[in-house]
Amino acid sequence: MSTSRRVTLFDIADALGISTGTVHRALHDHPGVNPMTRMRVLQVSKNMGYRPNVAARLLSQNKQFRVSVNTLKGTTSFWDEVRGGILEEAQARGTHEADIEFRTFPGLGEGEEEAFEATIAAESDGIILFPSRPGSMRTWMRRASRSKIPIVCVSTDAPHSNRLAAVSVDTMASGSLAADLMGRFLNRRGKVAVTLSVLAISEHAEKLTAFEKTVRTLHPEITLLDPIEDHDVESEAYDKCRELFAAHPDLAGIYVTTEASMPVIQAAKDAQLLERLTIIATDLFPALIEQIRAGKVSATIYQRPRTQGRLAFRVLQEFLVNGRYPALPVKLAPHLVMAGNLDFFLEKQASDSSNVSAASDLPSDLTYNNDD
Repeated sequence: MSTSRRVTLFDIADALGISTGTVHRALHDHPGVNPMTRMRVLQVSKNMGYRPNVAARLLSQNKQFRVSVNTLKGTTSFWDEVRGGILEEAQARGTHEADIEFRTFPGLGEGEEEAFEATIAAESDGIILFPSRPGSMRTWMRRASRSKIPIVCVSTDAPHSNRLAAVSVDTMASGSLAADLMGRFLNRRGKVAVTLSVLAISEHAEKLTAFEKTVRTLHPEITLLDPIEDHDVESEAYDKCRELFAAHPDLAGIYVTTEASMPVIQAAKDAQLLERLTIIATDLFPALIEQIRAGKVSATIYQRPRTQGRLAFRVLQEFLVNGRYPALPVKLAPHLVMAGNLDFFLEKQASDSSNVSAASDLPSDLTYNNDD
């Protein structure tokens, strides 16, 4: 917990020898302030690390805060689960406190900037965002930061973007777990491929890095092929996997790092490799559950999307109301689901989804920075 005292308007006024009223007007671009004075106030406030107290501003205006949620539409239930988790947490913490606006974009980078522009135009007080193209989104995110709009990234991070916080599964743990399992399933030998969305997304790059490192450390006799990028397009995933299976008919295993496991499974079936290919998937949805029960998929790494959504909203609300935010990215331990624990896992999921109390699985040792 940070113990540093918050920089206030009084501190800035004292440093400049002017009134707090002048500081307030300068910071909020009100009329009646000399341009030179305004420039000095902005520079000194920046140097002193001043951050506005969003909670106090909202309370003084007696207004509800508006949260915008910008996420990928998705091809399976993953993003529905994330959005469902956000709504659950909002309900558990008092839906009257929040006005939530959901915006979805159809594909990676497709319509993402337009959705963000609409969010800024809506004068949102906070944003929960999946930055599918962090490089191209940084300018927009910095613009929001300059407008004092906090952003919480969900599912993947956007480093160097001035975002407030990030909530995701531990991608390095996910990749390492999948690699160790794959090596054990294959008796530590054979050719293995990895499919991912795009390497520019940090979560996929991290999964691949961890997978490759663990394989080389624990199972050095396994041969790793070049990764396959499918850009979250099912037809592209299918076509590229058919090409992969044709070029490597002796392929022993494949790790699908995204939700797009069904086109990979279909491609393996059409190539008559499904019966002997070891597949480790990601997440859990009805079609994949059937494949696990049938023994076609050996395991899946569950990324806890509903919990990601709940914690993303909780982190953002904690900042808007109390001015606190996590000192480090929030990373959830992935869950391993196999045929042996599938039914237990599904029962546990059903039980958890019926409980709408505020999320209790925020790490107890989470260190907060204070905005007050």
